[in-house]
Amino acid sequence: MTSPPPSPPPSPASRPEPPADAVRNEEAAGGAEGAGQSGKPAARTINWWVELRSLLVLLLGVLAFHSFVAKPFYIPSESMMPALLKGDRLIVSKYPYGWSYVSPSFHPLPFLRGRIWGRLPERGDIVIVTPQDSREDYIKRVIGLPGDLVEIRAGQVVLNGIPVPQKTLPPLMVPVDGNAPCPADQFPGALTYGEDGKPYCELPVREEILPNGRHYTIVDVGPRETDWYGPMRIPAGHLFLMGDNRDNSADSRVSFAQKGLGGPVPFESIGGRAEFITFSVDGSTTLNPLSWWTSLRSGRAGSSLHPARTRVPSGKWEIIERPVEALPDAR
Repeated sequence: MTSPPPSPPPSPASRPEPPADAVRNEEAAGGAEGAGQSGKPAARTINWWVELRSLLVLLLGVLAFHSFVAKPFYIPSESMMPALLKGDRLIVSKYPYGWSYVSPSFHPLPFLRGRIWGRLPERGDIVIVTPQDSREDYIKRVIGLPGDLVEIRAGQVVLNGIPVPQKTLPPLMVPVDGNAPCPADQFPGALTYGEDGKPYCELPVREEILPNGRHYTIVDVGPRETDWYGPMRIPAGHLFLMGDNRDNSADSRVSFAQKGLGGPVPFESIGGRAEFITFSVDGSTTLNPLSWWTSLRSGRAGSSLHPARTRVPSGKWEIIERPVEALPDAR
C-alpha cells in the first residue's frame, strides 16, 4: 500500500498571523533584554567635558563682547549729577576711541602705552576712566584735550585763556529717594518739599557751553577748594576730565591722595564712551520681586548721554555770564 504524497509547505502569504498578544509578548521580551534585568531604561550618560566646554565658550564670548564692543555700567555716586544719578544703569561702548590696556573686563593688564586704532574723544563726551595703578572705574566728562591750557577760576572753566560760557538756569528739583537722599554735607540747605508734599533736592544749576558747541547742565552749589585750579598745559596724549557735579567730584582737579584723578589722565586710561541709560532704580529694591518694578525711576530709560550741540559764534566767544573782568586772578 503506497502512502499519500506529502503536502507542500504553505506559502508565506498563506501562513497564519501570530496572535496579537504573542507579538506584544515578544516586544516586551525584547525590551526587557535591551533594558537589562531591572526592566528600567538604560541611563543616559552626560559628557561633562562637552558641557563644560560649551559654558566656557559662552563665558569667553560674553567677556569678549564686554571688552571690545559694549558693557553695562552702574552709577554708584553723585559726581555726574544731574546727567547721571546714583542708581542709573547705562551702556558704555568700548570701540569709539580704539582699545587699550583698560579695555579687557576686570582690568588684568598693567599700564601699557598706546592704543589700537586710537581716536581722541570730543570735548563734552562722557567717558569711563581707570586711574593708573587702580582697577576702579570712574565716569567723567572730557573738558580739555592735549595741548589745551586749562584753568578753573571761581568755579568757571577757562580754556586757552577764554572763559567757557555759563548760563544760570532755574533750580533743578530732583526727587529725593534712597539713591538720591540729598545729603546736607553735599547740598547744604537744598532739601525742600514740593506742592505735592514730597521731598526734593533743590539744586543750583548752570548750562555750560564748550568751544565745539556742546552744552550740558552742571551743579554748582557754592565755593569749594576745587573751584581753583591751574593754569596748566595738558600734556600730549592726556585729557582733562571733570564731573558735572562740580563741588562733589573726584576728577582731574583732585589729587591721587584724595582719590581723584591727579591731574590730566593718559589717553590709554579711557575705557569707553557712555551712550545711553538703560534703566534707573531709586534704592528701594529688595528680595521681593514686586519691588524690582516699583523701584524703577520713570523717565530715565533710553536717555541719551551725548550732549546737545549749539552754534558757537566764530572768533571771540560770547560770555553769557561772569565776564573775564569779573574773574579774579587769585583766591
